[in-house]
Order: sequence, then structure tokens, then C-alpha cells
Amino acid sequence: MKSFTNLLSSLILATLVIAIAIFSIQNIQDVSVKFLTFESITIPVGVLLAFCSGIGIILGWFIPLLFSRQRTRRS
Repeated sequence: MKSFTNLLSSLILATLVIAIAIFSIQNIQDVSVKFLTFESITIPVGVLLAFCSGIGIILGWFIPLLFSRQRTRRS
């Protein structure tokens, strides 16, 4: 059962990467992100999307690890 879960996770991640790649190729306009008083340099939409997706995937993997360690220490 664990191998099926790993396969499903890999397929979902591969689909996401392919979708980002297709979107990046089709949208090469430059954008600048403004947040509060900060403004980023102008970069293509695809590069920004890939960067944000990468950060989201890393945080989605890392944050549950922190919470699981806190639960095991309390038990």
C-alpha cells in the first residue's frame, strides 16, 4: 500500500511540474511583484510561478515534520 501512495504522490508532483512548464512556455511576459512597500525585479511569469511552487513544495514537506516531532516529544 505504501508503494501505491508513493506512486500516486510522484504522479501528482510530475503533473504539477509539467503543468508549470507548459504555463511557463506560453506566458513569457515580465511581471513585478508588489507587496506592501516592497517591489521585486521584473521576471517572467513562469520563473516566478516555478519559484513560488518550489518554495510551497519545500514548506509543505518541512512544516509537517516540525509538528510531528513536537507530538512525539509530548507523548
